[in-house]
Amino acid sequence: MEYLLGLDVGTSGVKALLTSQTGEIIAEGTESYPLATPQSGWAEQNPKDWWEATKKVIKQLINDSDIDAKQIKGISFSGQMHSSVFLNDEMEVIRPAILWSDTRTTKQCREIEEKAGGLEELIGHVSNPALEGFTAPKILWLKENEPSNYEEVNYVLMPKDYIRYKLTGEIHTEVSDAAGTLLLDVGAKDWDLELVDKLEIDPDILPPVINSIDIVGQVQEDVAQEIGLSSQTSVVAGGADNACGAVGSGIVEEGRVMVSIGSSGTVVAQTNNPSADEEGRMHLFNHAQPNSWYLMGVMLSAGMSYRWLKEDLYNDQFEYDKLNQLAADVDPGSEGLIFLPYLYGERTPHADANARGVYFGISGKHSQGHFVRSLLEGVSFGLKDSLELIKEQGVEIDEVRVIGGGAKSDLWQQILADILGEEISLLNIEEGPAFGAALIAGVGVGIYDDFAEATSNILKIEKTVAPISENSDNYEKYYNLYKQLYTSLKDDFKDLAQV
Repeated sequence: MEYLLGLDVGTSGVKALLTSQTGEIIAEGTESYPLATPQSGWAEQNPKDWWEATKKVIKQLINDSDIDAKQIKGISFSGQMHSSVFLNDEMEVIRPAILWSDTRTTKQCREIEEKAGGLEELIGHVSNPALEGFTAPKILWLKENEPSNYEEVNYVLMPKDYIRYKLTGEIHTEVSDAAGTLLLDVGAKDWDLELVDKLEIDPDILPPVINSIDIVGQVQEDVAQEIGLSSQTSVVAGGADNACGAVGSGIVEEGRVMVSIGSSGTVVAQTNNPSADEEGRMHLFNHAQPNSWYLMGVMLSAGMSYRWLKEDLYNDQFEYDKLNQLAADVDPGSEGLIFLPYLYGERTPHADANARGVYFGISGKHSQGHFVRSLLEGVSFGLKDSLELIKEQGVEIDEVRVIGGGAKSDLWQQILADILGEEISLLNIEEGPAFGAALIAGVGVGIYDDFAEATSNILKIEKTVAPISENSDNYEKYYNLYKQLYTSLKDDFKDLAQV
């Protein structure tokens, strides 16, 4: 029997997953690390913490699984996108990594758009608008605010690429993570040197770009001895967390869509056409699937909205099961109560940091259950925004696969199916990006011929939920109102932010 190791270098910790070649999960573990916020809007981590956590969790996994490390044929990685590790010429970390959630770079985003020649030109170069989370604004921020540190920079790496370097001694990035830097021509799968020149970034600090399934080397002998791996184990490039999550959910052929309801919400669709949304309302990134891309919409407060209602609005007086029961007693549409889920601003389709949450249409007939159901409906409307944009890009939807904490609620499953107007599917395995990384390792080392073989043999549909046509018709009317509300309130949100 041969085994695969998938690692996900996340924001709260590193997750490791050991699987058999048949997809059985043999062992798993998580090791957490701190996040620093030295100033408002800043988010930083020490890459050395990622490495220590990675070594610890791998060692733990091998001990827990009681297998011979030589049976682990491949290792691969998922990681938080956009976050920036700055290394000097001795390959040492210069300063804490600036994370994807850091918002200090608004000024640099405007500079990028201006130097590129406007939004349309920027999207023509890199298929995405300039947002604070991306890597390029962080590089410019370092150059402008910490010039002595910038002068030391020899390489800029993504988190998982740094961990892979520590394992192998080899420097690379791969297409799906490089796509999130705002410096990659996603169609050509290489750095856009014209834009890099316009931004006055030294191209030598950008690592070579390879495919997600490429083998980059083996585990270094000293590292292997320290953590219990075999130096003969092949290390495969891996992918960005969303690309790995898509692989782990079988979103590896056109027509399949993944809807994830975690703290944030994402809608991801594989596409064979690298055509970006001209208005930059959603992302186009390279997929871990070779010669493939994915369209992605992101809403910032999906499950986070429900947690806010439970913990803050209702002061933890009800468990989620009780909240779902209260909501289930309310008719679809919540008797005219509409929730805008913009508690922390929004990404898709509005990219508006000033947007805020709203309950609209409150009347004396509304009770606690109405507020719960309206929230679930509002988040589902937000996810529908992304699905509609994907359809606008010409992607025909054959299947919608739903994952995440929200997918565990029978009520929310039905609301989502009704609002999307699509049958939704739930899978037998939902292990997230680390599982996708293990599958990438399997394709890279030849255990699977391709992702289609790997996912069709391992992933099975466990449950489907069909939309109720009467509910869908009713929700379409509310969805039109939902969309109008943002348009009506957009300037008010801006004014509120200035008060």
